[in-house]
Amino acid sequence: MPPPTPSGESQTGGGRKWRSTEIVRGEILDAAREVFALRGFAAAGINEVVERSGASVGSIYHHFGSKTDLFMALWERHHAEQVAIVRKGVRDAQAAGVTDPFDLLVAGARAYLEATWSRRDLVRIFQDGDTPPGFTEVQRRSGREWLNRNFRLLGATDEPVNRVLVWLVTSYIGEARREISRQPTPRAAREQVEAMLEVLERMRPLLASATGMRLVVRDDETH
Repeated sequence: MPPPTPSGESQTGGGRKWRSTEIVRGEILDAAREVFALRGFAAAGINEVVERSGASVGSIYHHFGSKTDLFMALWERHHAEQVAIVRKGVRDAQAAGVTDPFDLLVAGARAYLEATWSRRDLVRIFQDGDTPPGFTEVQRRSGREWLNRNFRLLGATDEPVNRVLVWLVTSYIGEARREISRQPTPRAAREQVEAMLEVLERMRPLLASATGMRLVVRDDETH
């Protein structure tokens, strides 16, 4: 199939076929995901994205501007999908009658970690691979936003010790994802998810002792 023009138009025989901007952007981002996972940012070439996506060079630059912009757009899609996965996990738990803040945190963490295996290439791209200048600060901002969401979810008062405790839990979940992404098989990844969540549960009494965190501590967690 001949490559589309920058507007998303593609030539097909004697006629023309139009595709929406979102479809074209999605196909380019899917191809970029493959290339960045395989090559890393520095060695990735726009030409390989062109070959994998079927788009033209002009279309890629029209939609994204540069290789860095393409990388950042892939990150933004990945980040939005992660947030949606966690929110769905929390909403599903709430719909099932869960009200304890820590249980809701665990529900979101489970959804997040269970999605890791199918997204392990993205973990490698953004956490373990080389990235464009300025991306580290983007990740820091994202981490602060995640910390703040967990802080609100747990209902903690704004005190230094509480911020440290929530930071520890949030950082743990992030590192758990990194380890899960390195597992050799889906089964090993599932086992790692359960192990990570078991350790997360053991953090409940620590957070429950903090001011303002009205968490339920079960009898078997106090000994």
